[in-house]
Amino acid sequence: MAVKRILALMLSASLALLACKDRTDAALPTVAHVDLQRFMGDWYVIANIPTSIEKHAYQAKESYHLAADGTIETTFTYRAGSIDGPEKRYTPRGFVTDTHSNAVWGMRFVWPIKADYRIAYLSEDYSQTIIARTKRDYLWIMARTPHMAEADVQKLIAIAESLGYQRDKIQRVPQQ
Repeated sequence: MAVKRILALMLSASLALLACKDRTDAALPTVAHVDLQRFMGDWYVIANIPTSIEKHAYQAKESYHLAADGTIETTFTYRAGSIDGPEKRYTPRGFVTDTHSNAVWGMRFVWPIKADYRIAYLSEDYSQTIIARTKRDYLWIMARTPHMAEADVQKLIAIAESLGYQRDKIQRVPQQ
């Protein structure tokens, strides 16, 4: 009888935890389809929820190139600490993990770990995008040019909020 009671309590506790589960673990929608060839090229980081290496980044830019093997050669550059600070460069590799939409990637900075990378928004003309993560811990609002109209920035921040991100965690990335 005691075993049944313990199992019942464990089940109740599990159900209670599931009921309290917040949106940060909820599925993150992506765009329906990404034309990878059109997506390739330079993207300037306009705003983000930064990773530890990006906390004092200026002029951040992500560049993508589709490799012959279908992976995405990526170069992330930024100036550390100021507009004219030393340039930092990282070269992770992207792996499309959802070939139906091409909107879900694994981004590998260190083998064998592939970080969650989701194209959650993409303008029709491929000039603006939001890259998000299911955990809602990091976010990148990017554009093809180093500057965006304020109304566009606010629109993309509102979209990020609708995805479960907190507005007060999103910071601007200085571009020159």
